[in-house]
Amino acid sequence: MNWMNHAHFVEIEPPAEFDFTECWMFLKRSNQEILHQIKEDVLFKLLKIKDQLILCRISEQAYKMKVEFPMNQPSLHDREGIVRYLIEWFDLETDLACFYQMANKDNILQPLAEKYRGLRLLGIPDLFEALVWAIIGQQIHLTFAYTLKKRFVEQFGHSVTFEGESHWLFPTPEKIATIQVEDLRNLQFTQKKAEYIIDIAKSIANGQLTKEMLRQKKDYEDMKKSLMAIRGIGAWTADYVLMKSYQELSAFPIADVGLHNALKRQLGLERKPTIEEITHYSQHWQGWQAYATFYLWRSLYETV
Repeated sequence: MNWMNHAHFVEIEPPAEFDFTECWMFLKRSNQEILHQIKEDVLFKLLKIKDQLILCRISEQAYKMKVEFPMNQPSLHDREGIVRYLIEWFDLETDLACFYQMANKDNILQPLAEKYRGLRLLGIPDLFEALVWAIIGQQIHLTFAYTLKKRFVEQFGHSVTFEGESHWLFPTPEKIATIQVEDLRNLQFTQKKAEYIIDIAKSIANGQLTKEMLRQKKDYEDMKKSLMAIRGIGAWTADYVLMKSYQELSAFPIADVGLHNALKRQLGLERKPTIEEITHYSQHWQGWQAYATFYLWRSLYETV
């Protein structure tokens, strides 16, 4: 991935199949999002690189991703860490040519691939954040999930203020490992979700669970099995985390309600499709199930 370091900003050259408008559109899908802000097509994101808090101002300039640092100028080493994060967040290293070739031959995906071309699978590089967000979202409406995340971040996260606006970091596992179940119950988390989140925080804080450990598994199925061995993580949660934090292209949260609703809408069905029907529809998506799912999710944000 090509990028250039300048005195007051860095410039990342995205791949040909990248559309700023589509990626920004997905990031703007909820007005309750607390971990980034978009104002007049400028994306603000607070990152922690080593021990430095760095506010990034991300915009498009001549089809390049321009990353400015309005609060403090990071070192070259920290800038390299920022670029690595953004490459992972926007999945910039995946070649989408094969996905589009497959999608163009698929009745469900063809119109979506054409309409949203250049949309990247927006990930969650931090494993703890991905796990917590997936657990929060289990069996509740997305709007309430965002409400719970906002409460969680504001209660236990860290923020900086720039031009009157607060920019937040997701709470660290070290912090959450020290709290009590009742602290999350007070924010309207269920007993079980509170227990799961604190247990996972402890596992990560003490080094029993790391992102690198799962990467060492021999394949996607082995990674999924390892995640599902963790209390509170079922098949849907494991697939979601592998899709969003590892950008595993074969990850397929087939039981996802959003996926079902999107397929119902795209196919003009009177009811949601069954798992057996989805398995049939997706038979040509092998190796690209994550992107197929993501593009179907994107279709839910269209007005009807």
